[in-house]
Amino acid sequence: MGHALCICSPGIVIIDNKRYLFIQKLGEGGFSYVDLVEGLHDGHFYALKRILCHEQQDVEEAQREADMHHLFDHPNILHLVAYCLKERGTKHEAWLLLPYLKRGTLWNEIERLKDKGNFLTEDEILQLLLGICRGLEAIHAQGYAHRDLKPTNILLGDEGQPVLMDLGSMKQARIHVESSRQALALQDWAAQRCTISYRAPELFSVQSHCVIDERTDVWSLGCVLYAMMFGEGPYDMVFQKGDSVALAVQNQLSIPQSPRHSSALRQLLASMMTVDPLQRPYIPFLLSQLEALQPPAPGQHTTQI
Repeated sequence: MGHALCICSPGIVIIDNKRYLFIQKLGEGGFSYVDLVEGLHDGHFYALKRILCHEQQDVEEAQREADMHHLFDHPNILHLVAYCLKERGTKHEAWLLLPYLKRGTLWNEIERLKDKGNFLTEDEILQLLLGICRGLEAIHAQGYAHRDLKPTNILLGDEGQPVLMDLGSMKQARIHVESSRQALALQDWAAQRCTISYRAPELFSVQSHCVIDERTDVWSLGCVLYAMMFGEGPYDMVFQKGDSVALAVQNQLSIPQSPRHSSALRQLLASMMTVDPLQRPYIPFLLSQLEALQPPAPGQHTTQI
């Protein structure tokens, strides 16, 4: 992990003694920017995420995001190419160099299809869901939860495989809440870091004595599955209309009927969207269900499940 970074000519930066040429801006958030750059040493394209750090806590959080990336070497989790910190007067910018996946996010794909009046097929959904679950399984196995899973945080690789990104909201999977003060602190953290329409019910009103675990990701995964099935998240319209998402998620989700989806897929979605986290399945159980539902390889006989 390198810290050498300088601007040596207009549009060129050096990270870890390698030169990268700025191509174009890809996007920006509240305190971060993402640029497309080309490695002049290898001709490959990369996404350069620049995080504005106004205080030491921001620097530490950016370093933690880089550390989270370094925990994994998994095909369904975005890997970090390089990380460095750049001084800007009294402030800093943290730079994360990441692979550039030209197909964009799962949300881009959902919207592209929706614009044509189409949806992902069930076979495509099952393949994507399997890859997302495998990525989450790796995260949970390390004792963490993603905490901000949503279609815009899932990239699509060249072969269409899902790749989880934006690990900045990752937190320990199992949190023992033992006081009202701790509950309020976790609730405030979730309000800042977990996208509201994909946030698990137990994070809206954290109880004074409870355990929050990795099944918050299973709820978010259910919301992602719903978006793949119906073209939008189950609470996207609730949020857009200004209604209370916190109230809406306390009621069992009504799943629209559609001839596009099998009863098995609908049952899988319903299990993920269980309001009581203690009744919600863990990822290994979902993986076993998904592997049984995978379409047979060409030439294989179909077995009724």
